[in-house]
Formats: sequence, structure tokens, C-alpha cells
Amino acid sequence: MQVAALAYDQLTPTARAKADALIRLNPQYGNWVVGWPPGKAAQYAFVRASAWADDIKGPDLGFTDVGDSAGKSEAGRNIGYYDNLMHKYWHYKDIGFSTDGTAIEEGDPVNAVTQIKLLAQGLSPASGQPDEVRSYDLVWLLHLVGDAHQPLHATARFSHAHPHGDQGGNLAKVIPATGETITLHAYWDRLLGSYSTPQGAIMDAMVDKNTKLPKPDPERAGELDPEVWFKESEKLAEDVAYAEPVRSCTEACTLDRPYETKARETARVQAALAAARLANLINAALK
Repeated sequence: MQVAALAYDQLTPTARAKADALIRLNPQYGNWVVGWPPGKAAQYAFVRASAWADDIKGPDLGFTDVGDSAGKSEAGRNIGYYDNLMHKYWHYKDIGFSTDGTAIEEGDPVNAVTQIKLLAQGLSPASGQPDEVRSYDLVWLLHLVGDAHQPLHATARFSHAHPHGDQGGNLAKVIPATGETITLHAYWDRLLGSYSTPQGAIMDAMVDKNTKLPKPDPERAGELDPEVWFKESEKLAEDVAYAEPVRSCTEACTLDRPYETKARETARVQAALAAARLANLINAALK
């Protein structure tokens, strides 16, 4: 939601108006704007929509993962909200690596990169897609561009312990300064905090002086090829997410201060970059 909040602030007036209209077509829009002042409803709905692709993993919205896999013929389809499939494999691209010589397996043929390209194309009016499908495309993009910049959505570590990959750190355990044992992936997912409302995300991303996201490099922000985004993120995964002490751990790994400091810095830079690229993508599609 912080990525979406910062991106919304960077949309052109034309793109913002068109994006607002598309967001209103999401079946959950009415729930997203309950209780918010009318002047803030569009902004808050845009920010809240960025979590919709995770919301549909739950039992309440009628989506399923039964029979859904990246190898199915419908895996990469773009038919709008009536798809009713969770498409969990759209959230990542596993660019494998190994530090102990374990063979690396190929990732799924349908993944975050293939879908960001497809959905970005569908979002443009030139695609000829109906607005209901373009709304679906936008809401997915709000989520996937953020995922693309979380390093553990871009890789899987292959090792003797996990010969088929560690699922982007979901099979690796770490113990941060808070003392609990969690997966490495969950640790990176929550580095910017967790929010139940868009308001908190907007405050932290744009307003609060202690958490306000930094300004990205303009040249890098202009890079709109998701293949490049994932190569960057995979490199950060190897260099930062799987840095010591994680690299050498065989069991739950206690994170030290240098690791946690570097992880937070990396997450903040990546989130700001994701927001700028998301805004540029939407501005280009909805100009």
C-alpha cells in the first residue's frame, strides 16, 4: 500500500482520473470507501486496491486455487474479475541460484514478468479490452509492480537442504531482533510495516518524517521493462537477502544488526523505485 500511495501522488491528472474510474469497477470498491471522507475516497481506494491480489487468496471473495497452476492453458489469461482464480504464481518469478552447487530448476513459464507485460498491455485503451478487464489489469498491476521490487519475489535458492528451491525464502527461517522465528520471505515482506488502512500507509510513505520513502534515481525510475526489474531484484536477493548470516545458516538464523539495517535500507529504496515505476507505467498506459 505504501508503494501505491506514493505512485498515486505521481500520476498525471489525466491518468489519475482514468485510474480512479477503473478502480471504481472493482467489486470491493464499496467496501474500500466506507467511512472515508468523499474527498479522500478515490485516493484511499487506489491504495487499498493494491492489496486486492492478496485478498483473493482468502476464503471470502470466491476465488479458488483448485486446479490452478502455471502449467494450465488458462494460467496467463486476462479475462477480468470473472476469472475467479487466485493465480498465486503471478506474484513472483523464481530466478534460481545456488551457493553449494545444487542444480537449479527452471521456474514457472507463467509468472510475474509475463503477467506484468500482459496486464500493462491490457490496461491501455488501445488494447480494446472492456473497462471491467482494464480495471482488473490495473488492480493486479498495483500489486505486482510492488512484488517485483521485493527481492525474494525474484528468486529461489537451491541447496542441499532445499534441492527444489526454497520458494523465495518461504522455506528458510530467521530470528530477527523481535525474537520470533519467521520465514525469511515474511521478514522481507514486512520490512515497511503492516497496515490495515490506507491512511497509515499514506502517512508512512509520504508524510511521516521518520518513515517517508526516499526519492529514487530518475533514470532508474524510467526503466519500465519488468525483465530488468526482476534481474535487479534477484541480484539484491543474492547480495542482501541471502547475505551473511543467512547464507551460511542451516537452521533458523539469528539476524544481526548490520543485516537488519541493510535490509531496511534496501526495502525502502526498492519501494520508492517501485512507486515511481508504477506511476510511470500507469501514466504511459492512461495518457
